[in-house]
Amino acid sequence: MVRTLRSTSPRLTFAVLAAGAGFFAMLQSLISPVLPTIQHNLHTSQNTVTWVLTAYLLSASVFTPILGRVGDMLGKKRMLVVAMAALAIGCLLAALAPNIGVLIIARVVQGIGGAVFPLSYGIIRDEFPAARMSSAIGAMSAIIAAGGGVGVVMAGPIVAALDYHWLFWIPMIVVAATALTAALVVPESRVRAAGRINWGGSVLLSGWLVALLLGVSKAPAWGWSSGRVLGLLLLAVVLAVAWLVAENRAANPLIDLRMMRLPAVWTTNLVALLFGAAMFAIYAFLPQFVQTPSGAGYGFGASITEAGLLMLPMLVAMFVAGIVGGRLEPRFNARAQLISGAALGTVSGAVLVFAHDTRWQIGVAAAIFGLGIGLAFASMTNLIVRSVPAGQTGVATGMNANIRTIGGAIGAAVMSGVITAHPLPSGLPREAGFTHGFAALTVLSLAAVLAALAVPTARRTARHTARPTVEELVPVTAIR
Repeated sequence: MVRTLRSTSPRLTFAVLAAGAGFFAMLQSLISPVLPTIQHNLHTSQNTVTWVLTAYLLSASVFTPILGRVGDMLGKKRMLVVAMAALAIGCLLAALAPNIGVLIIARVVQGIGGAVFPLSYGIIRDEFPAARMSSAIGAMSAIIAAGGGVGVVMAGPIVAALDYHWLFWIPMIVVAATALTAALVVPESRVRAAGRINWGGSVLLSGWLVALLLGVSKAPAWGWSSGRVLGLLLLAVVLAVAWLVAENRAANPLIDLRMMRLPAVWTTNLVALLFGAAMFAIYAFLPQFVQTPSGAGYGFGASITEAGLLMLPMLVAMFVAGIVGGRLEPRFNARAQLISGAALGTVSGAVLVFAHDTRWQIGVAAAIFGLGIGLAFASMTNLIVRSVPAGQTGVATGMNANIRTIGGAIGAAVMSGVITAHPLPSGLPREAGFTHGFAALTVLSLAAVLAALAVPTARRTARHTARPTVEELVPVTAIR
């Protein structure tokens, strides 16, 4: 059986990984455009229906790094199948949900599937030849980035042709088939990290992530000065400090903080935080801008489907940039691509500040930002993967994805506060609100450029990268 798995084509392995990761990414944004439809059909309030998004975000933030670490230790293929199975079960439960409570629980289950990101990158590192690793990671990053945008584009047509339940039925069918295929054809990890799972560290990590993300994501609705938000942010700080102390003292830390302090790792994670804030702001508010009725003095009164089509140039650009960026990495290194990606985000934000009166201007700005996302996603992952021991790939890329999500929550909250600060008498945001929001987006992208310039060069990275010890990296046979 092992020989059969080892003979699996890398292309087939990649196709399986891409299907799982792509559909999870799609589910991140597929629901956002149709929240009013779900609210109406399930007879709930606007405040309650937003938990459909929040529950997914919180669940993914908890399970992504933890299952990434478990995969490093117990086998990436094994945990990949578990994550995909949970995603399929969550989709099934959501498709059948009779009320909002069940739908929120289903979204929590779906969030477990977030582990497909770090596990996929770890499998690529284990199974692909070194010469093909950068291009494979670039292609996977492009699929993940584009998947989030595909959700915005596809939501309208699916609901118009069928109904919102099919936003879950379609992913359920594909992901269930992918999980079965993964169990049959994806090779199991040849190298794993030693040690035990640090459950205390897992609880503390989950606690501060949930408190931080819940506080930030709900701040626009509850108010930044509300007792609930301030209490959650304070709790996040207390739990984060406790987690850092516990991880430093642990014999088997969940996340090796020495790895997180590597120059190439912490600088890349800082870029992920800033660029994630800019990216999620674009995803959330550019469609809202074009859907604003023209009677407000701006906007185009676009439908959900039309708004998705205006995002299409961004999807095409990010996919192409991700694919090409990985292949160009030997000549146009990951650091240079990261700087270029953040710079393109800055240019896109500036375009939106000064030119947003016609659809073609929106399309051009979106395409420029898409190029930036494609380059940045691929380069960030390549920098992390090349900077950490093989036995820490899953947890390191999982934390990078989490930090990007934290940035996204912060960016969306800041953008929401800026845009809605002084609404029109009709309740719609003023054009100046969007202009100021696009300016904030530009500042975030510029800060990401400065952070990317701090990423060490390849020579400095090689000198500072920690070498795996016997405790960090051992053969599978030694664990068994």
